[in-house]
Amino acid sequence: MSRWQHRPSGSNWGEFGGDDQRGRMNLLTPERRLAAVREVREGRVFCLSLPLDYPGGVGLWETRRPPQLVATHFPNGRPAYPHRLSEAAPRATDVFCDDAVTLCLQYSTQWDALGHCGSEFDADGDGVRESVFYNGYRAGSDIAGPDDPGGPYARALGIENLARLGVQGRGVLIDLHGEYGRAPATVGYEALMRLMAAQHVEVETGDFLCLYTGFADLVLEMQKRPDRERLLRSCAALDGADERLLRWIDDSGVVALCADNPAVESMRPRADAGADGRHALLPLHELCLFKLGIHLAELWYLRELAQWLRQHQRTRFLLTAPPLDLPGAVGSPVTPLATV
Repeated sequence: MSRWQHRPSGSNWGEFGGDDQRGRMNLLTPERRLAAVREVREGRVFCLSLPLDYPGGVGLWETRRPPQLVATHFPNGRPAYPHRLSEAAPRATDVFCDDAVTLCLQYSTQWDALGHCGSEFDADGDGVRESVFYNGYRAGSDIAGPDDPGGPYARALGIENLARLGVQGRGVLIDLHGEYGRAPATVGYEALMRLMAAQHVEVETGDFLCLYTGFADLVLEMQKRPDRERLLRSCAALDGADERLLRWIDDSGVVALCADNPAVESMRPRADAGADGRHALLPLHELCLFKLGIHLAELWYLRELAQWLRQHQRTRFLLTAPPLDLPGAVGSPVTPLATV
């Protein structure tokens, strides 16, 4: 039996198969990877990750806290950091350190899994809104919460689906910072098309669209003492309320949106609403993660890559960005690499 009787307007549920959990990453074909490899001309690599202990402190979201490193311990309570093997084998000279980490998976440079964002939507057609995710997967049974048996655990749409795919393809960068600096700006369809034309940016099916806003640069300058209010008033972001922009994202064939800000889209309140007065506060998340299966990546570090591409009059590169293969997780830190 299908998980849904009605699919959301403008969604692609079922088009990659009734049990699909990869979404638009299905368009990342061997041919698209070969096209990405052909963008490599100099063999230079840029790391696109912030240090994973940034932004610092509670950071941007009160539910996400910085990583905490601790030493691992033997059953008798002695730390294995450092551990001299000579304590057990007197002639040994080896000294080892083992550690562990408590890590909020979406604290810093990250991927969102498709299980990260769903919607209250009447997928059964019975007039009752259910909590559902991409391709009709359900909260409680497929995305188990802490109070559900075996939860919290994403039995479907977890980040492992992205990790095992092999996240490597062509990145295409749009430099929003070069146009807006650090001024707050909400970028809709017309502004984005104008910038793409000016910067000679072309996007094709299977591409990873990367947006450089300068936000992560500001995060680094604050040296792990983030001013949340200042950060959220700075730099450009996409206008998720612009229907023409949402249609273009759908039509473009991109498999992911990757930005150096914390949400990709602007988080200003929306003035519009649905017929019953209800609407998504983050409409671009709703479109990408819930309706189309387009992965989102946030808080990437793009400054050095953007500067190099601008100097060399290029916009494309080979992107390698696998998340952790952590079954059941709905997000993951990542250390993306751009090769030019």
